Amino acid sequence: MNQSEQNTPLNRKQQWLRQSLTYVLMTAARAGTVLLVTGQGVHQAKTDHRTPAHALETAVQYEEAQFFETETPDAAAAEQRDVLLGQASGTERLVSGANFIAKAVERTGPAVVRINSARTVASRRPGVFNDPFFREFFGDMGVPDQPAQRVERGTGSGFILDANGTIVTNAHVVEGADQVTVTFKDGRELKGEVIGEDPLTDVAVIKVDASNLPTVTLGNSDSLRPGEWAIAIGNPLGLDNTVTAGIISATGRTSAQIRVPDKRVQFIQTDAAINPGNSGGPLLNELGEVIGVNTAIIGNAQGLGFAIPINQARAIASQLVSKGRVDHAYLGIQMRTLTSALSAEINSNSSSGVRLQTDTGVVILGIARNSPAAQSGLQIGDVIVSMNDQTVDEAEQVQRIVEGTAVGNAIAMTLNRNGQIVQLSVRPGAFPTQAGRR
Repeated sequence: MNQSEQNTPLNRKQQWLRQSLTYVLMTAARAGTVLLVTGQGVHQAKTDHRTPAHALETAVQYEEAQFFETETPDAAAAEQRDVLLGQASGTERLVSGANFIAKAVERTGPAVVRINSARTVASRRPGVFNDPFFREFFGDMGVPDQPAQRVERGTGSGFILDANGTIVTNAHVVEGADQVTVTFKDGRELKGEVIGEDPLTDVAVIKVDASNLPTVTLGNSDSLRPGEWAIAIGNPLGLDNTVTAGIISATGRTSAQIRVPDKRVQFIQTDAAINPGNSGGPLLNELGEVIGVNTAIIGNAQGLGFAIPINQARAIASQLVSKGRVDHAYLGIQMRTLTSALSAEINSNSSSGVRLQTDTGVVILGIARNSPAAQSGLQIGDVIVSMNDQTVDEAEQVQRIVEGTAVGNAIAMTLNRNGQIVQLSVRPGAFPTQAGRR
């Protein structure tokens, strides 16, 4: 090839392609796969191990494709691409341009409602009005005959469980409500009736007089893993049909960990934004299935939202629908997980009257009067070592075992009492503050 031939535009282009090809082949040899960017998205492809001659031909075809309009893919290719996208994970679908969050919201959003509640609260009359000295000087002038009343209003969210108008929300959304109004996505407003509340799990069920309503699809909260997608829908701060997204940050958060020790829930933690007004709304997976009931946030924190697992909420809702209440097993004890530091602190307090001979287990620090624990012979200072032959190391274990026991069924307990092993049988009673509306 003479000098003039080497300097032609075509030959310069071939030289550039050969140099580029050498770099590509060296890079591909180091990486097992490459990302292929096309007009249809990003795909992962195996490295081309063909000969340089074939690779050069491919490179030339690629270059020509930059200057000539590519052929429109046929229907079969488009269908195949849609099938592949349907099988992709959430992240792959995002990269490929298929917005699975929007699809999940479109599927479930019509079944998410706003719940407005109102309750009448009596204001206490200031004590000065009852003071005889005050009345001696002023008589009844300016003294109200009856305490003043005010109406407190709140807003939350909920979701439709069945087409006949059964709606799940949080108990704290409708607590003490005299009036409940349910607003649907299409703008309809219906009067709601609270048919049951369960304060221990913060689940409530509302019924509206309607039929053929859109409903949610329930997922399986027992199979959740941290890192999975999470989508929240609700009405935070009065902003209807707000959608936020994030991931499942953790599962099995105890009520003590999220600072609501009176609840019996192993919470789902998510960083999907949850704000006042989201309470009672659904937490969804990437398929649009409900996996939790949004419930709580921790103040002065970001990305710390909590939801009741849907498997537990569904079981509670079923009992509320069938009988208007939930019978939780109850012992009537105050307890703490025992540690070396706590054991030393208790033993150093001479006024406690308690001397612990162990620093593992769960120590009983209080017993309610006339409770099942008192009637069974449990004592302050007893350290629970095992329940039903299951070793107990944390207070949350005791709560879970009691919660999983039917009211009236016996629990075999092994205790360390002042260094002596004591065996007792305790029969839980029904938790005394269940709320029903029937």
